[in-house]
Amino acid sequence: MEEMIKDRAIAILAILTLMLFVFNIGSCSNAYRQKVARDKEMAQRLDLEEKMGKFNQEKSSLSDKLKAKEKELEEEKVVCEATKKALAQEQLVGQSLKDELQKVTKLKEALEENLKEALVANKKSKK
Repeated sequence: MEEMIKDRAIAILAILTLMLFVFNIGSCSNAYRQKVARDKEMAQRLDLEEKMGKFNQEKSSLSDKLKAKEKELEEEKVVCEATKKALAQEQLVGQSLKDELQKVTKLKEALEENLKEALVANKKSKK
């Protein structure tokens, strides 16, 4: 009977050992899968951080370029305003020259009329 109890105890211990061995293998397998998943996630995070760093550098570069272009635009606006003012002044000068030309033309026509009248009067007085 003692042998039977020993055999049973050995069988129970063998089954228990087998169950613990299977549980240990499952646990190791699960730990390996978790390690692989964690490594994969870490690689993804590193890639994302690297991409974010590149993105931030590009953003900074584009921001600097934008500031430079805005500055150029402001300078162009100043030049454009100065050109508009100069054009307006030139138009005023042109208009005043036209007015002067019209006055001179009227005076010339009046002088020509006076000259014609004087010539006619001179011819009449000679006759």
